[in-house]
Amino acid sequence: MDLTGARWRKSSRSNSTGGDCVEVADNLPGIVGVRDSKNPTGPALTFDPSAWQAFVARVARRA
Repeated sequence: MDLTGARWRKSSRSNSTGGDCVEVADNLPGIVGVRDSKNPTGPALTFDPSAWQAFVARVARRA
């Protein structure tokens, strides 16, 4: 998947020192990218937007 042009963002719960966070890029059509904030040039996972929304909704219910 081509993630050129992805705008990556961290969780608002991420601390100022970087911590162990994931970054999400949901600005690309038809794809959501997820990567390790400590290794931004490393590999990224990609998800269908509906699958990502289902994952986030399920996590939110458990929080």
